[in-house]
Amino acid sequence: MRRTLIAGGLALLLLGTACGESRRSDPPAAAGSPTASRQDPGQVERTLASLRKIDDLPMYEMTYDGDYDPTAGLAGSTPPSPFGCSLFAALGDRERPVFARNFDWEPNPALVLRTDPPDGYASISLVDISYLGVAADPTGDRRLLDAPLLPFDGMNERGLAVGLAADDGARAEPVPGLPKVGSVRILRLVLDSAATVDEAVAVFKRYNLDFDGGPPLHYLLADATGTSAVVEFVDGKMTVDRRSGPWQALTNVPAVGVPDRELRQDRRYGVLAKELDRTGGVVDAPGALRLLDAVRQSHTRWSVTYGLRSGEVRVVTAGGGTRDYRLPMS
Repeated sequence: MRRTLIAGGLALLLLGTACGESRRSDPPAAAGSPTASRQDPGQVERTLASLRKIDDLPMYEMTYDGDYDPTAGLAGSTPPSPFGCSLFAALGDRERPVFARNFDWEPNPALVLRTDPPDGYASISLVDISYLGVAADPTGDRRLLDAPLLPFDGMNERGLAVGLAADDGARAEPVPGLPKVGSVRILRLVLDSAATVDEAVAVFKRYNLDFDGGPPLHYLLADATGTSAVVEFVDGKMTVDRRSGPWQALTNVPAVGVPDRELRQDRRYGVLAKELDRTGGVVDAPGALRLLDAVRQSHTRWSVTYGLRSGEVRVVTAGGGTRDYRLPMS
């Protein structure tokens, strides 16, 4: 499962602006007090030394050296207030499936994070580091060692991608006997341990999601086989809408069990659906970014595409900056 990430071989593009109204339910972590790090001093030093600014968003990049505990403080670290987002999986070309998303939120500092845990899959993800209590200049801030706990979207070395969006009507009733996990933290557990959509859904089923103090969410998953799914909470129960292609999309309206005609009344979903229908779900990375641009909002923070078989990641920032990296795939 373990692969080595080579810093020069990763490619990412980031797009960002603001996105919503802020309410913090938990105080920022104290400076210098990470909870997830299981690193030795040398690994901590190498991790923090790898931080570099790549965009004036500000956007940073960091390679995490060593291990972390993705279950540390499971119920915490759920960012609050509404996430507006647009996501889709274009799976019509089974040799070149693409996962794409706009993250619409506040103008906070963000991080492109590479992780390669010894007991999990290597991945690349995007993190809003303001929820770690980190300022616009995070140089040397040890709270960055908890960055793996808050991926807002990402892809792992097996080609499994996941992203979240606000769903104000969602309500998750706890299942007796299951541990509780934050509604953003679940993405880290998925990226570290799931190679397929079915495995990712199984991860969701092992936990009670905690929406308290943060926005209710729903999720889009896709994998290198061309399978996708929306995970949503309907009447308190987890519900899954699996697809086998050629595309699936998600915005900020309930999707599971909703007729397609009603879904398309949402402007952003309608734009995505019309174009993905036209192309039969065949979209390359530049085309995916053009489609994301068609549904961007004034507060779009970043746009990202993940090549589920190629490992290519492309990110565009609000200022239009573009970066390309490659995640070695297994």
